[in-house]
This record gives sequence, C-alpha cells and structure tokens, in this order.
Amino acid sequence: MNQVVLTARIAEASALRYTPAGIPALDFRLEHESEIREAGQARQVRAALKAVVIGSGAETLVRQPIGSQWAFTGFLATPRNGKYPVLHIQSFESA
Repeated sequence: MNQVVLTARIAEASALRYTPAGIPALDFRLEHESEIREAGQARQVRAALKAVVIGSGAETLVRQPIGSQWAFTGFLATPRNGKYPVLHIQSFESA
C-alpha cells in the first residue's frame, strides 16, 4: 500500500499551471515538524518534501497563504525525470 498522511505547512507554492489536458495542477513544497517516540525516546522530526495536487484541489490550495497548516493524504511517486519522490495529494483539510 502506498498511502501517506501528513500534517504540514505550505512552505512554497509555484504558479497554478495546467496539464496538456487542461487540468489545473499546483507544485509546492511542504514542511513538517513534530515530536515522535522512537525506540522509547522522544525525537524531534523535521521533513521537507515536494508535493503536487491536480484538479480542483489545485485551485483551492493556490489561494491558501504560505505557512498555513494542513492535513494531507496522498501517495508517493518518483517523476520520470526525477530522483526523489513527490507527494501526490488526493485530499486535504485544514489542520
């Protein structure tokens, strides 16, 4: 199963673009910070990752302020010309 649930803030967002089929798409970068228990110890966790949302969600997220916090659900995929996975957002809600 490839499913990611992540609470993160929008750190950067590109301009809204459209796929060749005319579907809106938004590329952005997320930043996450939390405290997790690992091996019985508290650990500060920070992560930054690229994300993309395609469809009506792109039109919603492009209007949200940088720094706003959201709960995202999606999946990871590596682009054809890329090295690192990108989080493909399927749903989101204000956190």
